[in-house]
Amino acid sequence: MNLFDEVKAAKEQLKGVINTTPLLKNNTLSEEFKAQISLKREDLQMVRSYKIRGAYNKISSLTDLEKSTGIVCASAGNHAQGVAYSCNLLKIQVIIYMPKTTPKQKIKQVQLFGKSFVEIVLVGDTFDDAYAAAIANATENKKSFIHPFDDIKVMAGQGTIGLEILEDAKEPIDYVFVPIGGGGLASGLSEVFKHLSPHTKIIGVEPEGAPAMKTAIEKGTTIALDHIDKFVDGAAVKQVGEQTFAVCKNNIHDIILVPEGKVCTTILRLYNEEAMVVEPAGALTIAALDFYADKIKGKNVVCIVSGSNNDIERTAEIKERSLIYEGLMHYFMIQFPQRPGALKEFVNNILGPEDDITYFQFAKKNSREMGSAIVGLELKNKNDIISIKNRMTANGFEFKYLNDKPDLYTQLIG
Repeated sequence: MNLFDEVKAAKEQLKGVINTTPLLKNNTLSEEFKAQISLKREDLQMVRSYKIRGAYNKISSLTDLEKSTGIVCASAGNHAQGVAYSCNLLKIQVIIYMPKTTPKQKIKQVQLFGKSFVEIVLVGDTFDDAYAAAIANATENKKSFIHPFDDIKVMAGQGTIGLEILEDAKEPIDYVFVPIGGGGLASGLSEVFKHLSPHTKIIGVEPEGAPAMKTAIEKGTTIALDHIDKFVDGAAVKQVGEQTFAVCKNNIHDIILVPEGKVCTTILRLYNEEAMVVEPAGALTIAALDFYADKIKGKNVVCIVSGSNNDIERTAEIKERSLIYEGLMHYFMIQFPQRPGALKEFVNNILGPEDDITYFQFAKKNSREMGSAIVGLELKNKNDIISIKNRMTANGFEFKYLNDKPDLYTQLIG
């Protein structure tokens, strides 16, 4: 079967297993962008992400022999939860490899969904380490490896989202914004629209720090990125799949890269204004709307909210990244005179009445006239940073601005 036929078959396979998630108009976004904007709420899905669709469709398609032999997968996030839940439903044993750095909350969630049918193996420090261990196990023991995206059954399962959107939409859809990691969701969904709503433009959205699909399309082949920002963990991959690339290069009309800081601003906004808890990948498509504001005016738009598995321990980092992106948080390495009153002089002469020191680390040096301090400032008005820099220079404070030196910032603060 071709991919579109596989998607239609997957819809039947998933009946009674997944939630048919709602397609809800968002009045706030619609008013802001002067468009009809609806959200496909996969954050309300079983296991709180769309990944269950592909995982169950793939695992349920295995032969009786393959099921009895057992399966393996590698994941530190939503794919692991989807596989675990599917194996629990189907009564199949699975070994899930996860990096040792995986937060305990995620490990507990996977165990909760899989119960006695899941064995979790923590190995290495990165996803690549876990992936290599899973492949080795599958090869040696002839177990089935459940790929998180580069598999036609997985792609088809994710593509059922497209069928649901078209069934629920009351008017023709002009744009669909879809997050892209490895490309499983984007390939399955775009194939549905290619057949059933070819006028709809499919806009892929990737995190700026992990532009794997955009790079592959520009180069004409899949390549492994040397380095990625892993913050948007549900969509940050070094290399997209061969099968997903083959579909997306023909079906995706455009790809937007969204800065991680803007993703964080969107997460906070959705929580404060809509009482929605979304993970970084789940906020990608909504964060991308600003970049298409002129084109979507007056149009019918769907944004896929892909998941809500956000670790509460990341809240401080999300706020920090948002403030830096919005120009409200600034870090400096400042040379302070090693004498009483130097800090008071800095506060009185440099800072405005609404500026706040949120981070201060001073390294006192014996027999030195000056000492370095790392200082974090939170501002109420982003434009105030210019006058602060000017006042530091005028008052004789030597400084290095760290926001535009990411390597140094990471070493000293991150």
